[in-house]
Amino acid sequence: MQVAAEAQVAQPVALAKAADEARGLAIDSISKAHSGHMGLPLGCAEVGAVLWGQEMSYNPDDPTWLNRDRFILSAGHGSMFLYSWLHIAGYDLPKEEVSNFRVKDSKTPGHPEWQGMHPHTPGIESTTGPLGQGIGNGVGMAAAAKQAAATLNTADHTIIDHHVVVLCGDGCLQEGVANEAVAFAGHEKLDNLILMYDSNGVTLDKMAEHTQSEDVSMRFEAQGWEVLEVDGHDMDAITKAYRYAKDSDNGKPTLIVCKTIIGKGIDEIAGTCAAHGEAGVQYQDSGREPIAQEMPFYLSGSADLHGSNKNYMKGVGDFSKNNYAGRNFYYGIREHGMGAILNGMAFYGLHTVSGSTFLVFSGYMMGSVRVAALSGLPVSYIWTHDSIGVGEDGPTHQPVEVVAGLRAMPNLDVMRPGDAEETAAAYASSVTRPDGPTALILSRQNLAVIDTCSAEEKRAGTLKGGYVAKKEEGELEGILIGVGSELELAINAAKELGKGWRVVSMPCVEAFERQSAGEPKGGLNDSAALAAAPAPRCAAPLPCARISEFCAERVVVCGLYDLA
Repeated sequence: MQVAAEAQVAQPVALAKAADEARGLAIDSISKAHSGHMGLPLGCAEVGAVLWGQEMSYNPDDPTWLNRDRFILSAGHGSMFLYSWLHIAGYDLPKEEVSNFRVKDSKTPGHPEWQGMHPHTPGIESTTGPLGQGIGNGVGMAAAAKQAAATLNTADHTIIDHHVVVLCGDGCLQEGVANEAVAFAGHEKLDNLILMYDSNGVTLDKMAEHTQSEDVSMRFEAQGWEVLEVDGHDMDAITKAYRYAKDSDNGKPTLIVCKTIIGKGIDEIAGTCAAHGEAGVQYQDSGREPIAQEMPFYLSGSADLHGSNKNYMKGVGDFSKNNYAGRNFYYGIREHGMGAILNGMAFYGLHTVSGSTFLVFSGYMMGSVRVAALSGLPVSYIWTHDSIGVGEDGPTHQPVEVVAGLRAMPNLDVMRPGDAEETAAAYASSVTRPDGPTALILSRQNLAVIDTCSAEEKRAGTLKGGYVAKKEEGELEGILIGVGSELELAINAAKELGKGWRVVSMPCVEAFERQSAGEPKGGLNDSAALAAAPAPRCAAPLPCARISEFCAERVVVCGLYDLA
């Protein structure tokens, strides 16, 4: 609907200048960090100027004032938007800290982190983490505020009358978790909630129209929301819409659709996928092409991360309403849905299927993964960015504990290869396994090719699940088990420790255990040599009976538990 309120920006020149300063801070900090997402901070600068410069109620000297308006950045990858405005608004976030964006232990991590975790970062209302969470957080805060107001307010004293403001993008709204929260908010008439939708028509892999065609405004209206649409760079229009939403006690939460230009201010990228941040990463040029040719019914897809997951197949086209013969699937930012769709394709019985995203988003897929394991479906999951190697993104995107949980799921092969040859074998295993799903856990950082054994040994050993990657050159003193990106570290450590150290690579415990009891397991169950080894110094935090037949408690460092 159109808003005819007479509200105007009180100081348009000052706020326009503040918007430009916020853009400058974002450009400088992201450029210095050599990473980060510039699109939202630049595209939503005028939205920030209206919110922080004029409309929201807050106190930088008392960031936890009870009746403050809450601001939540659901699109957490655009964190420089929030840091810039907290600095400009006078919070204890000096320019030096803003310039330390994505630096370890700084006040400006890659994704916003709540002050409960980092008391030295004021003004952060929630750790939004994966996309869509912030919308749900906002709904929860609005519900909590309604309950608090009903409990604390009296006829004579209004204690609670603040609003909850959430800034989101297309990615947040594509996530299923957001839609569930939105439906709840509309049903419960949470009219203290204002959702600012940065509608720029761009996602990471493609323009948004490639993965979505629904009328977002009509969807929200059908769920009981008031919907307003404005030019996201017109501060008068933003002000009018915001005040209307704030003053309307009509039993409807409000969606303000802000039409913006992503990356506004940098002509070379404005309005394109490249403005998102990590877009433009080149797909693998040749490594999949063999797979596409050899397996004509192999289908590969990604939740808006083909460029980062590097699983795009050249020469086979993209599946869409305009080309159903295509074999690359663009699922949008819909990991939960992708997992169930993959299961449906596998149940159909004709295709070999895989889907990819960052490992941190595997949680959104876990119900479907469990069903695939129970059903024995040959589905492959390509989960990348697996460890602390995603350092600058902060802990919300470092899934260091996730692999241990995946390994506990029966009938799921968890393969975490340590170099290019192991990766090739792991991939081959995933697309040929007939009786269950496979999780390929891959790193984001470059890894060295292990040179302590041959390519043939690495590939054969990976298919068996475990093998000796580096033999001891003298009397056996101890064994290091390395997995994934930690394999290289284990081999380097063994070289420094001395000639009596063996390194075992164990990319897949499940495949290792499937070998028959009498089969020699690549020299791992060398009981005679192990008997002569020194006293046990196992570093595993839990009993590891699953591998005790070759470990014999002589393992000093066990990468199976991702202790590194």
